[in-house]
Amino acid sequence: FRHFPGFRPELVVHSAEWTTGSQLLNRFTPFSGLLTRASGPLDKVDHWLLAFLLFSLSCGAGAGLLQNVPLMLEITRCVVDAVKIPVTAKTRLGWDSEHEIIVDLAEQLQDCGIQALTIHGRTRAQMYKGDADWSLIGEVKRNPRMHIPIIGNGDICTGEEARRAFEDYGVDAVMVGRATFGQPWIFKEMVDTVHSGEHLLEHALESDYAPLSADWKLDVLKEQVRQSIARIDEYRGILHVRRHLAASPIFKGIPNFRDTRIAILRATTQDELFNLMEQVRPLVRRYDGKRPEDMKVEVGE
Repeated sequence: FRHFPGFRPELVVHSAEWTTGSQLLNRFTPFSGLLTRASGPLDKVDHWLLAFLLFSLSCGAGAGLLQNVPLMLEITRCVVDAVKIPVTAKTRLGWDSEHEIIVDLAEQLQDCGIQALTIHGRTRAQMYKGDADWSLIGEVKRNPRMHIPIIGNGDICTGEEARRAFEDYGVDAVMVGRATFGQPWIFKEMVDTVHSGEHLLEHALESDYAPLSADWKLDVLKEQVRQSIARIDEYRGILHVRRHLAASPIFKGIPNFRDTRIAILRATTQDELFNLMEQVRPLVRRYDGKRPEDMKVEVGE
């Protein structure tokens, strides 16, 4: 694979990052082992059975494999046999509500030799609509024949939701996806909620403000910008991170924020972004954490 024309290694691992894995998306059994071995020096490989992207579905990869379980299992065995590091898998409940096969599928994937399984609590047909169904994730976890770690995914957006996932469904871990956009502090919020119930200074970004306060969150977003620029360059670093900033929930409920959001999405320098963020700091302070009904009252004042 590395000798293919045009191949460029894209995976860059920072020294502070550990237990690094790579996701593979493929539907061709003969290439599965080759792709896996070419993925570089990793701690684990994640066999991606979840994607519902039109490309992956049209070629029968990702969630498309939920319609061809024998091929899914064959590819999984091929990947497991190709490497000496742990292989995990990630999938959905099934193709649609009439084919929620995850309880049996989890056992079959375990028999292929995977070391952990991540389950997203929706079917492929749902895409990201409706609520994630954690009851089937819990059923997989309670299956006495399952002995590998089960990781739950879907609609985990707060520390309290993470705590309930552990307590109500017994999962070994939770995976957070879209909820990270614009709120990288979500991991600290979850760790604090699950383990202590208090927002501690430990592992918190140094700031003049208390951890998880509105001002602290804004400082975290500024640090995210700095790190993105340091790893790439100013133009591409901002291009990569500004859409996450514009989507941050700390800006929700701020009256007439649309123009500022557009300005964030168009910014090309660190100074531009930081000036915009400082302009709205007083409003972030006022509206972050407000309930929707409270915000409606205040906006109308």
